[in-house]
Amino acid sequence: MGGKKIKLDRSDLMVAFQSLLEAYGSQGWWPGETAFEVMIGAILTQNTAWQNVEKAINNLKQAGVFSETALLAALDGEVAQLIRPSGYFNIKADRLKQFCGFLQKQGGEDALRELETIKLRELLLSVKGVGPETADDMLLYAFQRPVFVIDAYTRRIFSRLGMVAGDEPYEVLRAGFESALGPDVDLFNEYHALIVCHAKYFCNTKPKCSGCSLASQCTIP
Repeated sequence: MGGKKIKLDRSDLMVAFQSLLEAYGSQGWWPGETAFEVMIGAILTQNTAWQNVEKAINNLKQAGVFSETALLAALDGEVAQLIRPSGYFNIKADRLKQFCGFLQKQGGEDALRELETIKLRELLLSVKGVGPETADDMLLYAFQRPVFVIDAYTRRIFSRLGMVAGDEPYEVLRAGFESALGPDVDLFNEYHALIVCHAKYFCNTKPKCSGCSLASQCTIP
């Protein structure tokens, strides 16, 4: 981080949050039934849309390989074909196996749940294919830790709102949001889900400004 920090205004962030919540309602995220499903989904959703992840997860379930042990026992090619809808399927098959091996080595989800957030994040980031955003998805949604997830949508929306430049290092942005909002798992959960929802419907690469719930805060002419 090189000592760089950003200062965000909590009241501005909460005005944006309330506007999004009123526009879309509670999102009930993450769309996964178990912590394991959340973690697998966080890996599969890299560089693809969620509906493709759902197809891949359903394929794994129907094939009876949706568990740490079963995924490790399955052939690489079999896993790759089952998760084909998620894209980059050979790479992601390897990442799933690497992650399941990590889970097994660490003693499973229950053992990880006992760790302090900083240590748990450190361990997750040590797994091949798990970067900061994926690790933070897991921390927030699978382990209920107060970690604010930064993605491309967050950068896009809040740079258009004039609150960030948008090109700050990941850790700088994460620390900025967490510092301004204070540790709040439920808020972080809902906020991130609403950001994704808003980016899907309005704040695309080419913004659809008519009807945008954040228009009053936006800096786009």
